[in-house]
Amino acid sequence: MGTEHAVVDFMVTGEVFCDLVFTGVHIPDPGTETFADRYAFSPGGAVNRAVASARLGRHAGLLSAVGDDPLGRAVLDVMADEPNLDLTWLAHRPGWQTPVSVAISGADDRSFITYYEPTTPVGIDGDLPTVGVLDIGIDAPLPAWADALRSAGTLLYAGAGWDATGEWRTDKLDRLVDLDAFVLNSVEACSFARVDDPAQAARLLGRYVPMVVVTCGPDGVVAYERSTDEVAHVPGVTVAAADPTGAGDTFVAGFAASYDLGWPLADRLRLANLAAALSVRGLGGAASAPTTAELAAHLTDHTGSLPEPDAAGWARIHDWLTPRSSAPASEDPQ
Repeated sequence: MGTEHAVVDFMVTGEVFCDLVFTGVHIPDPGTETFADRYAFSPGGAVNRAVASARLGRHAGLLSAVGDDPLGRAVLDVMADEPNLDLTWLAHRPGWQTPVSVAISGADDRSFITYYEPTTPVGIDGDLPTVGVLDIGIDAPLPAWADALRSAGTLLYAGAGWDATGEWRTDKLDRLVDLDAFVLNSVEACSFARVDDPAQAARLLGRYVPMVVVTCGPDGVVAYERSTDEVAHVPGVTVAAADPTGAGDTFVAGFAASYDLGWPLADRLRLANLAAALSVRGLGGAASAPTTAELAAHLTDHTGSLPEPDAAGWARIHDWLTPRSSAPASEDPQ
């Protein structure tokens, strides 16, 4: 369970999933059976971002719900053992089936089978915690408790979420006025902005929100900051990938981890890129989120393979990671 802290650095909202990941396999034809070469069980969904933040040494909170079904109990056991993850705001719902998703990864693509029972969203009742960054969606108007947090100084970050209808309704963008940063992938950004270039999409979406961050897979990330009219592009970090599940979530956690450090935008993007890249080396989202020790070791052992290896920001990131990688999990060194 989480420990007592004065500030929740990163509060994550959204659904908790149970992820079952199979790799080296394709969906079998009807009436046949196939065998995977690797398998992993992992908490997923919103937990990916929360665990990734906690493993970066930040105090993470999870505002969500879990059922009392066997999979829900198994997910809860794993989350409860995660240092720096505070489950104070995790609702327990008897009789509700925790959402479950099966990911099947072959050599060239991935497929998903998901079961989800709708439930009422979780909010914060009573006294509000002190929160550095709140991760929230844009599918619904900002709830009163989130607006109260923002009035108290909390930064609000949001992702787009996939639009299965393909409409990418621009009226959703009106909700960005309440946000401080909008983090989405290049397909989502270009679909909303009706353009083909991620950098152009970032600038166009910057009309609605002060910061737009667009992840571009192996091509890295591009971001637009309205206050400086700066467009920053940072190349991706190359590693041998096993499973991309949760890489986007880990990127968001990595970007949010530097919210209070006063770093240049490019360095914030470098840290997020590094965390996301290292997350794809293992299976599952939360299960493969890297620790500060793993990030620091990669910077030490693979300096020559880093994009822009001479960038001063890598030393800044290493200096920030090093004391966290050696500190007890309950501490939060600054």
